[in-house]
Amino acid sequence: MNRTDGVDRTDPEGAVRAWRGLAETSVLLDGFHAIKHALRFGARVPVALTSDRPAVLALADELAPDVKDALDGLLAQVPDDRLRALVPRLHPTAVAALAVRPSRAANLEALHRPSRSAPIVVLDDPRNLGNAGAVIRLAAGFGATGVVTTGTLDPWHPTVVRGGAGLHFATAVERMDVAELPPGPVFALDAEGEDIRGLKLPDDAVLAFGSERSGLSAALRERADHLVSLPMRPQVSSYNLATSVGMALFHWSAGRPPGPEA
Repeated sequence: MNRTDGVDRTDPEGAVRAWRGLAETSVLLDGFHAIKHALRFGARVPVALTSDRPAVLALADELAPDVKDALDGLLAQVPDDRLRALVPRLHPTAVAALAVRPSRAANLEALHRPSRSAPIVVLDDPRNLGNAGAVIRLAAGFGATGVVTTGTLDPWHPTVVRGGAGLHFATAVERMDVAELPPGPVFALDAEGEDIRGLKLPDDAVLAFGSERSGLSAALRERADHLVSLPMRPQVSSYNLATSVGMALFHWSAGRPPGPEA
């Protein structure tokens, strides 16, 4: 019998019951790529549902053979209408899963590690869920230590997780107050700051980005050790938040020797 965390994928009704019992406390992985990334980075995935099991496994064979065996033992096929009742905004790949959120204690331990080898990205009171997800995807791709949000936005909101393509499990993602931010020199992005091209960003940097609408908060500005600006043509007012994060992380990575990242 094929089981993952006790869920029998050959019993569709049992898998649906398991989904309903776990949905309120689990992270929704909506679509093949989100599930692929979560599995690659060690997420616990107790249940996954699809309306077309052969198609999902064929996609895994083509795009992610490293996770095909895990998916084969995990996926339960259910009728399309049952699946859409559980996941109303179903991804076009017609597959979804539930994952266990990493413990806050483990994430905080990673964020507060004294000898960090990669920066932490701080989003200061962000407002756009999709932008936050795109930032987490970028941060994971660059191997950042983590992404911290301040303010009211939940970085584990389903829309953020969808935008992050399951890469929340590849980096430490938490929400905290400015006063609780991890140690390290804070480089806050601001149009009036020093041009980033003249700076070397240390590996333990805390890179802070203001909200899309109002910029840096007073508390974050007071905490900053350096105000830093990105190159920008005159009369262009701003970049998209994820673009700014990508530019800053690329600048950090450009000072490191080329080669595969851990």
